[in-house]
Amino acid sequence: MLDPSPFNEVDGEFGRYSRTIAVRSGKMRRTRWKRFAAILAPSIAGAAVLTVSVAQGALAASFFISGETFKMAADSLTGSGMSVYGMVDVTRKGKLVPVTVTGVRTAKIDGLCLSVRFPIPVLGTYTLRLTGDHERPATARDMFFDISLLNAGEANLKNLDIGVAAGSLTSGEVSPGDRDSKFFDPNSVAMQSTTTTMRNLRVNSVAASLGSLDLPGARLSFTSGAHECF
Repeated sequence: MLDPSPFNEVDGEFGRYSRTIAVRSGKMRRTRWKRFAAILAPSIAGAAVLTVSVAQGALAASFFISGETFKMAADSLTGSGMSVYGMVDVTRKGKLVPVTVTGVRTAKIDGLCLSVRFPIPVLGTYTLRLTGDHERPATARDMFFDISLLNAGEANLKNLDIGVAAGSLTSGEVSPGDRDSKFFDPNSVAMQSTTTTMRNLRVNSVAASLGSLDLPGARLSFTSGAHECF
């Protein structure tokens, strides 16, 4: 389990990170540990290709999370430079939300889907979904998800290190927005691997940051009812 010590004290200003995101037109891969269910605790047609880019160095400023959970699903994710460590996010009202940060330096994602539900007074529940072309994978760089749950039908991790100090990660890395946070303990337990492949991936997350996301055939929809990725 990840060391809970960085979660025990709170003082000073709440906040964690902020990213400058630019959306423009723009364009992830595969690998293989045996089948397992991995659990880590803690309609608008889009452009043919969506690229979300974050300026280098802009990742370290700070934002409060909403506290709402969104879902990410993928048929497969193949990444290099994986890291897993514990952190605490903070809502605008000052609520602390312990999370497991899971990051990869680069990733190829087949069948990517992101969704979040919106309860709207009088109208009821609506769902916002972002998907891409199932024939062409998405690619991402410097991708970090702050998760409460991760399930994978199958995973393969190469050169896996468990018990490395979070401040000594080398294969994977710490999100730039976390390094200077009072909630980041460089001596807490972390995990890293040089490469990872996960199939039938299902993630519940409260925040995410990506240096870039290239999503061919991007489609963004906002529809009545519950139509989440899973």
